[in-house]
Amino acid sequence: MTDAASPPGGRATRTVLLVGTQKGLFRLEANKERTHWQMQGPLIPGYEILQAWIDPRDSRTGYAAVNHVIWGSHIYRSIDAGLNWQPLDALPSHPAGRHQEALHAIWCLTPGLDSAPGTLYAGIDPAGLFVSNDAGESWSSMDGLNLHPTRDTWEPAKGGFSLHSIHQCPTVPERLYAAISAGGVYRSDDGGEQWYPINRDVRAENLPQRYAESGHNVHRLVVHPRDPDRLYRQCYNGVYRSDDGGLHWQEISAGLPSDFGYALATEEDNPDSVWVVPIASNHLRTTPDGRLRVYRSRNGGNDWTALTDGLPQHHAYVTVLRENLALDSRSPMSGAYLGTSSGHVFASRDGGDSWQCIAEFLPRILSVKVCEIDEAHAEGER
Repeated sequence: MTDAASPPGGRATRTVLLVGTQKGLFRLEANKERTHWQMQGPLIPGYEILQAWIDPRDSRTGYAAVNHVIWGSHIYRSIDAGLNWQPLDALPSHPAGRHQEALHAIWCLTPGLDSAPGTLYAGIDPAGLFVSNDAGESWSSMDGLNLHPTRDTWEPAKGGFSLHSIHQCPTVPERLYAAISAGGVYRSDDGGEQWYPINRDVRAENLPQRYAESGHNVHRLVVHPRDPDRLYRQCYNGVYRSDDGGLHWQEISAGLPSDFGYALATEEDNPDSVWVVPIASNHLRTTPDGRLRVYRSRNGGNDWTALTDGLPQHHAYVTVLRENLALDSRSPMSGAYLGTSSGHVFASRDGGDSWQCIAEFLPRILSVKVCEIDEAHAEGER
């Protein structure tokens, strides 16, 4: 495999993977050629790591959303590029009495814009959206969504009742998107004060009305970072693309072995790129035909290519969850990373054309995030 892609901004960086599992966080750091990886962990041992990432605004800082069956939910922060982690005191949660449970789990943490280095967004179960403007030291409920008139159409899905995808658009800062399972996709055009559902033309086989305004079981939402009108969503029924900010959707499931799945990604340089990992069905939640295949499209989902070189193609009955497919931000994109329920991490240095296993027999993997961090931070210089 070649390594011709350039790191962001041409600066000296090192690739770090944060792999969240059911029993802790693992940190994998690559050499410059990304041919060898050094693993540390488990960090935050014993906790489910639902999401973990290094802040793109400051590669010394990392955040992790964690959950424990006994000790509950926490947000952890790192100030040394993910080498060490400490819990924060404040948590995003609903006011007491609003729901049966104020906070069951933190499903999503998302950084704000570069111009707001202290801003974080959080999505929780029971479904709710929260914002912090002081790096997680305090949280405010975004009641325009949390008290939306359509909330009575939302309901828990099998995997929980979570707000799991949050996007703020760098080129249109007042626009935000959020996805709820099961509730659907919502959009705000005024910084989060008012929200409206954007689920037109999307099948909702779980509901009495096939094309409902809200209540959809959406598994993942991706917004292209440079084109705020280009959206992709993986739903309980189908993969979809929008070219107008979610006002209309077109199904792009044709050519895939299944319309069910969780993982979804797009390349930063190409809004027409979309990657998915199909799952057989809502009944058999493993890879179709026992083959681990990543499907890539370079024309917005009109045509699909199965990426299989280096991935197991016989009796590989695994699941790839919504946060388990990550693409790097190099130009052009070259690094792709995949985590499985069997505890295996696969990496590609050539845009998905070939893969190699870089970690195996970890606990069940819940999240994978690739980070390009400054060399000084990667090497532990403080």
